[in-house]
Amino acid sequence: MISIVAAVADNGAIGKDNQLLWHITEDMRYFRKLTSGHTVIMGRKTWESIGKPLPNRRNIVVSKSLSAADFEPFNGSVEVYPSLKAALNSSENEVFIIGGGEIYNQAISLADKLYLTRLHVSVEEADTFFPRLNFSEWREVSRNYFPRGEVFDYPFEFVVLVRR
Repeated sequence: MISIVAAVADNGAIGKDNQLLWHITEDMRYFRKLTSGHTVIMGRKTWESIGKPLPNRRNIVVSKSLSAADFEPFNGSVEVYPSLKAALNSSENEVFIIGGGEIYNQAISLADKLYLTRLHVSVEEADTFFPRLNFSEWREVSRNYFPRGEVFDYPFEFVVLVRR
């Protein structure tokens, strides 16, 4: 099963200058709970913004420019593949696509499930956006609304969609 995890503003924004636009405590907890013990697949830019393997996960980076030698300091805890297809072929069970924009664009047509944190704010200065969804292809299975976060001043919700 291919799942996508993303935090998306009302205008589709997900990042700027290779960084997340927000740090929401509840979202980070949710992300850890979802992905812990699973494979996470990310693009090179997402890897560079994180800078280290995510603990208790199989970390896969999709990159045409990086090689296994670039990850030697991480003692085999990061794998690199030249394409999303190759990364997916190396994985079993549920995998989580965690960004960024280019990988989301490649994975959206392959995904079985979306775990979206929908942030009710627009971020005009963003330079990276989540792909537009055709909602006729998706069925909502859960939604949890938060009027605001511990440190995030806008409403948000966790929405889970499965492909019809």
